[in-house]
Amino acid sequence: MNRLWTLFTFLHSMAGPGVMLLYPLYASVVAIESTSKLDDEQWLAYWILYSFLTLAEMVLLPALEWIPIWYDMKLAFVAWLVLPQFRGAAFIYEKFVREKLIKKYGPSHLQRSSNAKGKNKFVDSVTNNKGEQEAY
Repeated sequence: MNRLWTLFTFLHSMAGPGVMLLYPLYASVVAIESTSKLDDEQWLAYWILYSFLTLAEMVLLPALEWIPIWYDMKLAFVAWLVLPQFRGAAFIYEKFVREKLIKKYGPSHLQRSSNAKGKNKFVDSVTNNKGEQEAY
């Protein structure tokens, strides 16, 4: 029984890095190499949300240490973000982040521009006022 508990503890501790980092890294590389834009949106949204979650966790760590199942709740939430059956990261981006951007900048800023490079008008307006990116 002791070895079974040790194995369970090991698998539990490895589930986080596997679900939160290894699979998303692999899927992001696959998404970059594919021609579909849907998977690009999913994985870009995932990395944005995961970064935000990590930063929030760093700030709130003293309070989160008092919640005994915090790690399990975080693991379940990130699994929902990651699993392709749910596409949770894309869902959160579409329902919440995109809504805020539309309210602030209007829908015309989120549509693709007509220039040859196909840049996003919103990104162009954020990089500088002329809509051109500066050379570094």
